[in-house]
Amino acid sequence: MKLLTLNGHSWQEDNQLEKISILATDIADKSYDVIALQEVSQLIESEPVEGLVKKDNFALVLLGELEKCGVTDYTLVWDFAHIGYDVYEEGVAILTKHPVIEEHRFFISKSHDPSYWKTRKIVGATISYEGKPLTFYSCHLGWWTDEEEPFKFQVDSLMEQVTPEFPYFLMGDFNNNAWVREEGYDYLLSKGLVDTFDEAAERGLGVTVEGKIAGWDENKVDLRIDLVLSSEKVDVRSSRVIFNDVNKPVVSDHFGVEVVLDDGKSS
Repeated sequence: MKLLTLNGHSWQEDNQLEKISILATDIADKSYDVIALQEVSQLIESEPVEGLVKKDNFALVLLGELEKCGVTDYTLVWDFAHIGYDVYEEGVAILTKHPVIEEHRFFISKSHDPSYWKTRKIVGATISYEGKPLTFYSCHLGWWTDEEEPFKFQVDSLMEQVTPEFPYFLMGDFNNNAWVREEGYDYLLSKGLVDTFDEAAERGLGVTVEGKIAGWDENKVDLRIDLVLSSEKVDVRSSRVIFNDVNKPVVSDHFGVEVVLDDGKSS
């Protein structure tokens, strides 16, 4: 099974459509089973297409690019959490090529006000994979030091609302550096979660952010804040960073994380 998580920084990138095309080409080539995307935005004033999704939704545009590559078998699950930059509805998404048994949407922040930029919402999809249910969540959490929206509260809220009856994966931008002890990353692992990076037979350095980005304006060090966490120990063939200008061109202010689970079928 192949997984990809990426904070898309959508509609904030130079040459945005070109970068969407690069992303689509990689997805078409790799045929990921599940993709988690964060910062998936659409203009408030755009025309609705289906449900909450509007015509310029970043993930919908990505699906359009995939169609140009001959790929039409992905299902989109999306919801918006808050208004970004005054003009966007910003949210999170799951794309999967497997049958969706159930969709999941829930707040994890104290605030449920979409006009407040720190409001956080999770989307998930329970899929049927080889006849077995697995659940995947696209996550975009806040910061350890945030007193208004405490990271601990968000993690506790998240863990209370996941579906424990099936194995699940938390994928996304957790805004806490995995190399800093006794903060957000360690708090996540204290919940019994397993970092697929640690389980990987093959892995690189894991850096997903270099230097200053939105939300890390004073950052001067390399960060590993984009993670794929599992509810249980799994066999992981590889975990590698992608879209970092070494492994594929940069498409966002975050790099992506590509994880291959060793189920005997992925290549």
